[in-house]
Amino acid sequence: MDKFDLQILSALQRDASLPLKDLAEEVGLSMTPCWKRVKRLESEGYIRGRVALLDQHRLGLGLSVFVQVKTRHHEGEWLKTFADTVTQFDEVMEFYRMSGEWDYLLRVVVSDIAAYDRFYKKLISSTEGLADISSNFAMEQIKYTTALPLRR
Repeated sequence: MDKFDLQILSALQRDASLPLKDLAEEVGLSMTPCWKRVKRLESEGYIRGRVALLDQHRLGLGLSVFVQVKTRHHEGEWLKTFADTVTQFDEVMEFYRMSGEWDYLLRVVVSDIAAYDRFYKKLISSTEGLADISSNFAMEQIKYTTALPLRR
């Protein structure tokens, strides 16, 4: 991983639809070496995919909820079943196993409180062994980025 690779990754984080010609120009390479580097970064797993970022508010999905979960179970089989269940919910955008007071943290995106209530009921009815759930509703999004902080 050299400065050209980092520049390529940084540019693609800003705009993955950047034409190869413009990308090569931005990082100071000719098109063929730039293309080879992009392909290598993809094959080595640095670039996992290329997506379009959608505006959740324009799509009527303006409510972000951070859901903290405590469980009574900590066995591997329960975790697998719980993870398989939670990852099936389209509303769950992010899902983490945590250290500290809470066992899991979910970021859920829905249209409104009623939609969250439907999600909540689906979650508790499809999962056994939950000890506590706490929901925090985001009032305002101050910063959101998908760009990772790459060393320069």
